[in-house]
Amino acid sequence: MHTKTLKELSALLQSKAVTATELATHFLDRIENSDLNAFLHVDRALTLAQAAEADARIAAGTATALTGVPIAHKDIFVTRDWRSTAGSKMLADYVSPFDATVVEKFRKAGMVTLGKLNCDEFAMGSANENSAFGPVKNPWDKNAVPGGSSGGSAAAVAARLAPAVTGTDTGGSIRQPAAFCGITGIKPTYGRVSRFGMIAFASSLDQGGPMAQTAEDCALLLNAMAGFDERDSTSLTPELGGVEEDFTRELGQPLSGLRIGVPKEYFGEGLAADVEAAVRAALAQYVALGATLVDISLPNTALSIPAYYMIAPAEASSNLSRFDGVRYGHRAAEYKDLSDMYRKTRAEGFGAEVKRRIMVGTYVLCHGYYDAYYLKAQKIRRLIAQDFEAVLNGPNAVCDVIMGPVAPTVAWDLGDKSDDPVAAYLADIFTLSTSLAGLPGMSIPCGFGQGEKNANRPVGLQIIGKHFGEAKLLNVAHQYQLATDWHTRAPAGI
Repeated sequence: MHTKTLKELSALLQSKAVTATELATHFLDRIENSDLNAFLHVDRALTLAQAAEADARIAAGTATALTGVPIAHKDIFVTRDWRSTAGSKMLADYVSPFDATVVEKFRKAGMVTLGKLNCDEFAMGSANENSAFGPVKNPWDKNAVPGGSSGGSAAAVAARLAPAVTGTDTGGSIRQPAAFCGITGIKPTYGRVSRFGMIAFASSLDQGGPMAQTAEDCALLLNAMAGFDERDSTSLTPELGGVEEDFTRELGQPLSGLRIGVPKEYFGEGLAADVEAAVRAALAQYVALGATLVDISLPNTALSIPAYYMIAPAEASSNLSRFDGVRYGHRAAEYKDLSDMYRKTRAEGFGAEVKRRIMVGTYVLCHGYYDAYYLKAQKIRRLIAQDFEAVLNGPNAVCDVIMGPVAPTVAWDLGDKSDDPVAAYLADIFTLSTSLAGLPGMSIPCGFGQGEKNANRPVGLQIIGKHFGEAKLLNVAHQYQLATDWHTRAPAGI
């Protein structure tokens, strides 16, 4: 059962060939026997109670397409019954009194929660090594990182521990782990998916999205996830595009005439030869499907790293100030006064990477540095957005979607970059600009690395579209997956 896609499992549930309880039990057993450290909290009784509810809905004829299908949530979304830690000691024992909107929507659809997934602390990282609860292992090669911050989510799908998961993407944290683990993931247009109940990292960048085996599965999940939420001030209102829609509506459309922009900045120095070979082969497959390749330039791509690592830490500095030991979360056991309690609580509760970003963010927001750093970064952000606008939407628009690598290399070894945070930051070069522009982007598997070490490490193809262009992106990915089998491949032993 675990090798089947979400759509296939849905069909089996609706035909009553399998029950939600049987399905949940099967996946819970697999999770229990896994050594990947992908899950942080599993509660069999809670899961099976939800499965029983789903079975009752199916029997009553009130089920949706997703009713009874198991799902697991990145531990950045708060949940009423499971712990919500954000991968941090600061929230190690925290249980939310409410569900995040994303969790609530999937419960309303009848999906069955398997548990909470490991992630980089407060979603800060590219390798899932910043979790306070230990790193996640990549199921393709347990010596490799699974990517981050949604590493637990990606590893769970790749290892067939869950057919569907949620992730969040601030600067590439859905797309990069999806690439490293050989699965499909999509970051929607900023504001498409509610951030209510998502533990905040960088509020102008954070965006939730689905991860699964196939683009078709992601479309079904996005149908349930997306839509306006009045509780989220960054949620797109209906008149601005925050409407519920059918993201499967374009699946099956031919790609004849599709114009694919290929940015020269994505294929320069620093891109590994094996990654380029896999991506070039994928582009050739698209040509065979009727698409046309167009050379384009996104000249401010290199500036996305310094801009992002000014803006995101600044917002993190503000968002994480709420974790002070007063209202909830960790509190130091011994302290002399309120100020001492703040210092000790935050020193004990936050990990090294989170402290690093808080310090950077606080610095760039200080009087005298705001204009020199933060304001300048925001101006660069606008230039980056204009680069995309020019090729996708402007009067001289030359392409319908943009394609290139997700990351410069395949997954690196656990520990390789833990002592050099800048090296990890540089690995985000191809994903950050999409997030800064608020555009939808996704990753689909398109091959593997080369050589004895990398031959079993997946490569992801990134597809970037126009604002609100998720349905087109999903079909572009779907057509490729109909023509290839990369998305069907699973790690040894699965």
